[in-house]
Amino acid sequence: IYIMIFNLVMDKECDQVHIDDVSSDDNGQDLSTYNFGTDGFPAAATSANLCLATGVRGGVDWMRKLAFRYRRVKEIYNTYKNNVGGLLGPAKREAWLQLRAEIEALTDSWLTLALKALTLIHSRTNCVNILVTTTQLIPALAKVLLYGLGVVFPIENIYSATKIGKESCFERIIQRFGRKVVYVVIGDGVEEEQGAKKHAMPFWRISSHSDLMALHHALELEYL
Repeated sequence: IYIMIFNLVMDKECDQVHIDDVSSDDNGQDLSTYNFGTDGFPAAATSANLCLATGVRGGVDWMRKLAFRYRRVKEIYNTYKNNVGGLLGPAKREAWLQLRAEIEALTDSWLTLALKALTLIHSRTNCVNILVTTTQLIPALAKVLLYGLGVVFPIENIYSATKIGKESCFERIIQRFGRKVVYVVIGDGVEEEQGAKKHAMPFWRISSHSDLMALHHALELEYL
């Protein structure tokens, strides 16, 4: 599904854990007239590999160009997180809506249930949603947008564990938000459960619709 937006795969050297990880290499250049098609990185339509850029990998010029691309991805995400259809255009928007409807029907409205809980958390002034995923960052951002979750996951709160693992992502999150806040880990995998246990975080397992409904109920009654 995310191929509808980002028809590319980031290789390991270009993949990042967080959207701002290469921001220090960005010189702030105005990108309104910048041509991504001629900067040495091949266009997604002509190559599956974003990072076959000219120049020395890891060099100053190469890193700056990479930082420009991440800045542009961030702009696209923030601009269209409430209007994915506007990004896709009329034809793809209809295909996207149809696909979303089919997925909901096949999964017994799993996404709707999850979104209800996430929206409740997002609506609280003292709470935030944070996503840690094993998907590479760029495809993960695309999937978040296409599933309509951009409204509840600010881009700064999305971490890819592809390179460093979920436990290391948890450590980064703790460094960012501190240890005086309450963290609740929600997931279905062993890795996140172990990471939660290591950092003494409550773990809420989601493996069925009843688990999702129980989570929403606990949030609605402010037990959680």
